[in-house]
Order: sequence, then C-alpha cells, then structure tokens
Amino acid sequence: MVKESDFEKRLKKHHDELKWLYMELYGNDDMFFELCSRMQQFYEERSNALKTRDREKETDPEWFRKKEMLGMMLYIDNFAGTIRGVEKKLDYIQDCNVNCIHLMPFLDVTKGKSDGGYAVKDFRKVREDLGTMEDLETLTKKCHEKGMNVCMDFVMNHTSEDHEWAVKARKGEGEYMSRYFFFDNPVIPERYEQTVPQVFPTTAPGNFTYLPELDHYVMTTFYPYQWDLNYGNPRVFNEMMYNFLYFANIGMDIIRIDAVPYIWKEMGTPCRNLKQVHTIVRMMRMIGEIVCPATILLGEVVMEPEKVAPYFGTVEKPECHMLYNVTTMATIWHSLAAQDTSLLKKQLDTVCALPGEYTFLNYLRCHDDIGWGLDFDFLKGQGMEEIPHKRYLNDYYTGKFPGSVSRGELYNDDPVTQDARFCGTTASMCGIESAGFEQDEEKMEAAIRLDIMLHAYMLMQSGIPMLYSGDEIGQVNDYTYKEDPDKCADSRYIHRGVFRWDFAKKRKNKGTVEGQIFQSLGYLEKLRKQEKVFDADAKVYTYETWQQGIICVVREKAGTKMIGVFNFAKEPRTVSVYPEESGKDMISGSAVEMDQILVGGHDFRWVKLG
Repeated sequence: MVKESDFEKRLKKHHDELKWLYMELYGNDDMFFELCSRMQQFYEERSNALKTRDREKETDPEWFRKKEMLGMMLYIDNFAGTIRGVEKKLDYIQDCNVNCIHLMPFLDVTKGKSDGGYAVKDFRKVREDLGTMEDLETLTKKCHEKGMNVCMDFVMNHTSEDHEWAVKARKGEGEYMSRYFFFDNPVIPERYEQTVPQVFPTTAPGNFTYLPELDHYVMTTFYPYQWDLNYGNPRVFNEMMYNFLYFANIGMDIIRIDAVPYIWKEMGTPCRNLKQVHTIVRMMRMIGEIVCPATILLGEVVMEPEKVAPYFGTVEKPECHMLYNVTTMATIWHSLAAQDTSLLKKQLDTVCALPGEYTFLNYLRCHDDIGWGLDFDFLKGQGMEEIPHKRYLNDYYTGKFPGSVSRGELYNDDPVTQDARFCGTTASMCGIESAGFEQDEEKMEAAIRLDIMLHAYMLMQSGIPMLYSGDEIGQVNDYTYKEDPDKCADSRYIHRGVFRWDFAKKRKNKGTVEGQIFQSLGYLEKLRKQEKVFDADAKVYTYETWQQGIICVVREKAGTKMIGVFNFAKEPRTVSVYPEESGKDMISGSAVEMDQILVGGHDFRWVKLG
C-alpha cells in the first residue's frame, strides 16, 4: 500500500470545502482541477527544509503568537542597500531582539510609478537594484538558520499598468482585458462612482482612468497606474494563488495581504468588505494549509477592531492568522495630543473581549501615513467634533499648535473636506527632532521618556509587537525626499529615510539618545520574553482609574498578575490600582505602594503584584 503524502492528507481534509467555495464563486470544474494540480506541483517543488519546517509548525500552530515574537519592518534599500546587504545585517537585527523581519515591497516596479512598491510590474522578479530571487531565497534560509521569520507584502488587489497582463490588455486582447475592469463608455464607471468612496481624493481622484489609445475606461481604485484585478475571473484567482505559492516556496513565513477589503468589486456597492472577499481569503488560507502550512496570512484591514474581526474568520473556518491593529495605532497618537485615553480604553476593551485565538499585530508607526479614522461618534460625547479635532491633531503633530514638540508633514490635504493624513517618525512625533534642533536637554529627556512610554504600551498590548526600522534608535524625519523628483510629491517618504548606521553605532552608549532608547527598549523586550504574563493565553483587561489621560492594563496568568500604568498627560499623576495588594516595580525592583502609584508626565510603570 502506497503511503499518503502530506499533501494528499491535507488536501483530503480541505478538498470538499475548497471545491464548494470555488464552485460557488466560479462554477468552473476545469479551473478547479487546474488549481489542485498546480498546488500539488508547488508542493513537490517545495524544498525538503521547508517541508520539515511545515511539519514542525503544524505541530506548533501557535508559534506566531508566542511572547518571544518581535517584528521589525524595513525597506531593503534604506536599511542595507540590497538583499545581500540585509543578510550581512542579521546580527544587528538579532541585537534588536527581533526574530521576524517584514521586508517592505521589493518586487519589480516602474520607476516613478511605483506607489512605494505597491504597483507591481512582475510578481516573479525582484527590483534589479535590490538583487534577485536567488538572493531572496538565500536570505530566507539564513534567517531560518538563525531562528528568524520573514514576512513580505503580497499586492493581490491590483497590478501596475506595465504588468504583462496590462500591456496585452492595453493592446485590446480580450483575454487580458477580462482580467481587469474595462468599459467602453463612461456610463457604468459613473454608476460605480455613485457608491464607491475615493481613496486619494486629492492626488488621484475617482476610481477609473480613461485610456484614449483604447477608448476604454479601466478601474483604478488607488492610482491611475494601478489597475484593479477582476477576481470574478477564475484565471485571475488561480494565477495570483500560484504567485502566493511561489513566494511560500522562496521561504516566506508570513505573507501580508495588502488592501484585503478591496479584492472583490461589485456595482452598486462600496466595493469594500463584500462577502466574496471572505470566500477568497478562506480559500487562500486552505491552499496555504494544504501546500505550505509554515506560511501564514497577515491581513491589512484598515478599520476599527470590531469591524476588522470578521477577517479572522471563525474558529472552525479561519481566514487570516493575524491582522493589523491599525485603528489603535491612530488612537494612541490621538490620546497623546488630546491627553484623553477614554477612546483608547474603549478599543482595548473591545480587543480584549474578542476570542483569544484572534491575534493582532501592534505598532506605533509604519511605512504609511496616519489617517485619523477615529470613532467620532464616541469622541463627540467627549466634546470632540470630527473636522475641528482632525484639524487640531494635524496642527499638533506638524508643530503648529502652541506648545507642541512634534514635527512632521501632511499627506493628501483635502481643502474641500478639510481632511488630511499625517506623516512623521515616532521619534519626531515625540519631540526628539525639535529638542535636538533646539539643543534643549530638558526637552530631549522628556521626548525620550515619551518615546519609551509609547513603546512600553505597545509591548503591553494583547498581540504581537512590530517595530519600524529606525525607531529602535530614535531616528527622526528625513527631509531629503524633497530633492528626489520621484519622491518629492509624496510626503510619506519623510519617514521612509535611509537607516543611519552611523547613529546605530551609538546604541551601546547610554549617554546618547540612541543608546538610551535602544537599551531601554531592549530591557523591556527581554522582560516581555521572560515573564509568563506576556504569554498569548494570558488574560488581558483594563483597570478603571477614573483619571483622564491614564490607562491601566492588567495581564494575568496562573496566579501571576502585572499592571502597566501609562500616563498620556504631560503632568505627573498618582493613581490607586489594587490598593489592597503589594507591588514591585519590574524595572527598578523597588516596592510600590499600590494605593498611590506615582507616574510621571508621559511616563509609565510596569508593576508585578504579590
């Protein structure tokens, strides 16, 4: 009797549901048969080392949720020039306590029309200036040898207008036109526009682009050079799944699905969050579990936690393994500017009430701008109206508001809606840039304290923390993007600066800004790895202090309890938390009187009880 392969066992487990969902969406037996055949081919081509990794992670399906997990997102060129350069810097990354690197978009794009790497020209080719796919595969192997995981972006919603399919579609080839949304007159696009919001109303208004050489309109939700893929066409789904499996076989451990809610388009709807999106993500989850179970899905869904939750799927039929905690990131910065943590507490309570299997990726800053998509229905009750408050936040973080120490720039400033997004590094938003410019030691001390406090809050949250490269040494805004004609129109490049290795050399010197931040974060990260209260299955909840500007987070497991008290206000506060218990400061080791815990302005305390 021939022994069943791992592939056959996994396919048997998922086949019926996968076929049912595929046929519900496409009704095409031949295309489903092709999909299964190619899945087997990718399995057979998968290296023995990756197959071993698959089996190991199948026996430890919670591997990505462990407290030892700490991520760092970085641009290959900014960080180390090339993929081989990143390989040479793995020891530095490990020195940051990081065991998961998220490589920002590195696939082939058209210079000047790349949207920061999200307008992919060729899904099987690395940008020539960064290296080759062979270099990438070598890097993933080296990372695996060091116990590190690798994450990449998978842009499956659209392609560049210079992608092979788009080039053929522009020539009028029907097979390829059907892979996008083409219309020969403006009537249908106008009907779409009635219900579909604009993503970039200032820099790229509308959702369609007219192509005069073809006398057709093509759907372009983001930029005119990014053509939306038509997932109503099974050929599109199949081919993009083959790209997904190709990346898995290169050695990717985490694949970040970009702009998940936008994948399915339907006239008369907002073309966001439609039920077919969940069908596609569920099929993608099963395809991964069949061919490459060591590879997991990270979804980018920019909504508040309770609306993001459906993208986890259900316990019985899961979709994404992890999701970005996007809204909380924006709320952290709102809480700081408003000195009001009520919304932050509400959102944390929502996250803590979700099933324990749900895992969020938490961060303070990322490669993108900060959109103020806050819960204004709630904030209105706190006296904060949407337009005036957004204007206040942007004035505060650009340093225009009296007393603000933050520095940065606006992105997509819309004079009609008076809406705008904000760009800047964590350090610059905390005041490190302005304090350095003014050579004010007192302000610098306060800025560093704030920077560390915010990172301590991120590490305390339920989920996995992710650093943005440069934050570990307090890197500030880089204004040189204004001198680059390919970047000057996009203010997001202000926080996408070249990594300062000359500053990183100072990280061992506690007398420097870089050393204070690096060593403080390192100590907190090591505490997180050591303490069982940071385990994924620990109970996490908030403690009501009845003080505006203070948030208290409790973590509890197996009789051990700790609290984190975070002061988002500028002035020192005294709070009472579990006054009947004894406490010990986890950083200084000194005893803490729980009925009067003193927390400095823009500071925090981690306290272990008992």
